[in-house]
Amino acid sequence: MAITASMVKELRDSTGAGMMDAKKALTETDGDMEAAVDWLRTKGLAKAAKKSGRTAAEGLVAVAVKGGVGVAVEVNSETDFVAKNAEFQKMVQGIAETALNVPDLGALTDAEIGGKSIGTIITDKIATIGENMSVRRMAKLSGEKVVAYVHNAAADGMGRIGVLVAYSGDNDVFARQIAMHVAAADPRPQALNEASLDPAIVEKELALQTATALEENATSKKPKPEQVIHNNIIPGRMRKFISGISLLDQEFVVSADKETVAAAAAAAGIEITGFVRLEVGEGIVVEKEDFAAEVAKVGRG
Repeated sequence: MAITASMVKELRDSTGAGMMDAKKALTETDGDMEAAVDWLRTKGLAKAAKKSGRTAAEGLVAVAVKGGVGVAVEVNSETDFVAKNAEFQKMVQGIAETALNVPDLGALTDAEIGGKSIGTIITDKIATIGENMSVRRMAKLSGEKVVAYVHNAAADGMGRIGVLVAYSGDNDVFARQIAMHVAAADPRPQALNEASLDPAIVEKELALQTATALEENATSKKPKPEQVIHNNIIPGRMRKFISGISLLDQEFVVSADKETVAAAAAAAGIEITGFVRLEVGEGIVVEKEDFAAEVAKVGRG
């Protein structure tokens, strides 16, 4: 019986198996869908479907640099225990190295390592390790030079936080200090400078600061003229907000002189042209369960 693409897709959707495994299962069972599911189950390749609904908020961020190009990739798992697994780490390293040669996350999923697509590799690893996994994010950065830094490293080039910094100049040691700043700064830098900030973030903060300042003034025993609120107080608060989340305007955490990152970089003879910061699990909402529910869930597999 001829195996069609739609049959392979149907089997993949129902089992979570990789494309080549689904095709092989259908070939081995002469296109019998139920028999193909059973074939995959006997090979341990259908277990991934059972895991796909679980929240994967742990894992690793891996970084790789080649010439003036750097990439950071977040690969998630359900538990920190898996992130410490040498087999998982080897897979993540391979994914990061492959990411250097593709433009975006979609292309990365389709890219191959050793003749298998990364999407298939992930599905196979879910089946063998027994946890849901995903390649969640990929960020690429180019510049005259790029330096990478990993915070809380679990292995070489991978850990909880991955940072890339693009720069021009010859002070590699200082550029790495900037990468360390990006990892540690509180608040976290959200853009290189004010001009590159997301306008939506600025507008939202302006609305918040305006409402707050007007409310404070309305309840004050000595209210100020509205002109003072709009021309002095609100702009001052916005300047503080913007300098707090713009990398070049932040106070450099490594410096004892309370100078900005921009001033410190100029003194070191380099120019920072871009950065990337990825942290494992940021933005993922994890549902909390009580202990009894967790035990029952484990018992059910």
